[in-house]
Amino acid sequence: MGAEEYLQILREDIHSVIFATADKDGHPVTCAVDIMLSDEDSVYFLTARGKSFYERLCADPFISLTGLRGKDTMSSQSITIRGKVRETGGALLPKIFKKNPYMVEIYPTETSRSALTVFQIYEGSGEYFDLSCRPIYRESFSFGGARAAANEMDVTEECTGCGLCLPVCPQKCIDISARPVKIQQEHCLHCGKCAEICPQQAIARRKSCHSRNDCSI
Repeated sequence: MGAEEYLQILREDIHSVIFATADKDGHPVTCAVDIMLSDEDSVYFLTARGKSFYERLCADPFISLTGLRGKDTMSSQSITIRGKVRETGGALLPKIFKKNPYMVEIYPTETSRSALTVFQIYEGSGEYFDLSCRPIYRESFSFGGARAAANEMDVTEECTGCGLCLPVCPQKCIDISARPVKIQQEHCLHCGKCAEICPQQAIARRKSCHSRNDCSI
């Protein structure tokens, strides 16, 4: 699936997610927030301007969020996003209240709604992770011009094809018929056991981002 489909799942099927922001000391703070709207390149949420969440967003417009669905751990799917946010004001509030009618019970009058403002996650990268299938499945995606993060286990040419990595792989997602061996990234748990046992030290984690301001997040 593409980013638009994952953002739609986040809005329609998961809806309530956990956001992480940073306080003035750089310490993480979490809160539960509903995803109100989505399109092909972004998602929208709202908050009141009097909340500390609003202050944190204005001071450091960078968020991380995770949403989860499923009746238990082994039937769960999650979507995680890291990205940049910007305030868009109140223009979308009528559309948000129409699509999310329960909001009328929380902010019943136009006067009370004047405290609200909308934020857009306009650029970011994310990952879909599915524990309900065997082997597990994961897929990275990006939107708004960001590059998808490449948080993978890489195999270098130092690999001799000894095959010691396969028995310790929880998902058995290593093709040892290839040389160097090939890790099926869409099924990998990123546990790192293959790297630990490799006698040639031919396996290592590859990350595409070294800065939280990098669009590859």
